[in-house]
Amino acid sequence: MPFEKITQEKLSQEVVRQVEGLILRGILRPGERLPSERELSDRLGVSRPSLREALSDLQERGLLISKAGAGVFVADVLGSAFSAALVTLFSTHEEAVFDYIAFRRDMEGLAAERAARLGSDTDLKVIDAIFKKMEAAHPKRNATDEAQLDADFHLAIIEASHNVIMLHMMRSMYQLLREGVFYNRQIMFKQRTTRGELLEQHRAINDALQKRDPEGARAAVAQHLDFVQQALDDQQKADRNEAIARKRYEHELNR
Repeated sequence: MPFEKITQEKLSQEVVRQVEGLILRGILRPGERLPSERELSDRLGVSRPSLREALSDLQERGLLISKAGAGVFVADVLGSAFSAALVTLFSTHEEAVFDYIAFRRDMEGLAAERAARLGSDTDLKVIDAIFKKMEAAHPKRNATDEAQLDADFHLAIIEASHNVIMLHMMRSMYQLLREGVFYNRQIMFKQRTTRGELLEQHRAINDALQKRDPEGARAAVAQHLDFVQQALDDQQKADRNEAIARKRYEHELNR
């Protein structure tokens, strides 16, 4: 008969399953430090031997990493999303920038549509809270802070879509954006007109999400990223024109 004796799962495996779920859903993020062994065992209600067994299992599978004297951290599981050679290729070809924006337009539009339909009330509160931070940061004109909040806003929408594959894929894409592989967002945020328009575009996305308007949210994301694409295209043309103008100026000085 195809029956097997039922055995209670070891506590360590329950711990493993819980940590896996937190990493999978993006709640525990790459580089994040776990609480101390004592605190973690208390929170989970398990003995330290069971906890150590679970952490050892997770480390063997590359989900956690232990650093001597520092603690246990979530591993950089996103690091393998793109090879170093491909990252270099992205950074040296302009067309990759526009392909990247087109990809974001499609994926984030879908994520916004899903977030408006499937996101919980708390998901939408998180998005709204980040937008309020964007409003507060706007008068301060700190390009680094604005760029970070911009990434946080879009990732919060991805998280609210509740698709774990999309979440981890887009997180890896945003990491490349933070590293300046695709383009330097700080350049856009330094421009007075562009900064104002970007804030209003994010407001439109947030408003549609708070109203739970899937079509409106997707359209607002598309409009925002179309603007980003046009702004970057204009900036690249302006840079090329400036390079030519400098050559003319140097030539005129030497005549």
